[in-house]
Amino acid sequence: MSRTPTGGRQETGRGRGRDRGSVSVEVAILAPAFFALIALAGVAGRTAIAAEAIESAAHDAARAASISRDPVTARSAAGDAARVRLDWSELDCTEPPALRFTGSVGGRAATFDAAFGTTADQSSAVSVRVTCVVSFADFRLPGMPGMPVRRAVSAEFTSPLDRYRSRG
Repeated sequence: MSRTPTGGRQETGRGRGRDRGSVSVEVAILAPAFFALIALAGVAGRTAIAAEAIESAAHDAARAASISRDPVTARSAAGDAARVRLDWSELDCTEPPALRFTGSVGGRAATFDAAFGTTADQSSAVSVRVTCVVSFADFRLPGMPGMPVRRAVSAEFTSPLDRYRSRG
């Protein structure tokens, strides 16, 4: 053994060469896990952004439907409002968003058309569910089984019809 300038001992010989290349092995093992974590964060982020955009689209669609006077106009207005909101949010659905319309009369479930068929003094509401399929294909990593390729995100919002406004 020889002494270092600070007075400590410096080992020479056989123990030193065993650690050579260990960083390369660690990187080779940890890099896929790191990339998988990044892809998972991307999927979670895109899902959260899509959920917020779909929630806003459902709100706007239900509100547009509730201020219409008849169910045909309400469906058209709701579809237009949802598309405008999704375009503004720059959310790319893999297919056109699906809208499902339901209603309630006096607090009980009813059809969308039945909600508009009530008299002006009756309480009724309309609900719109917006569903969009979001793609994760650009986050997909080769060799990562089980990673979703796409996911359906949906939200529903209910808006009351004005009790003092004529309908139908």
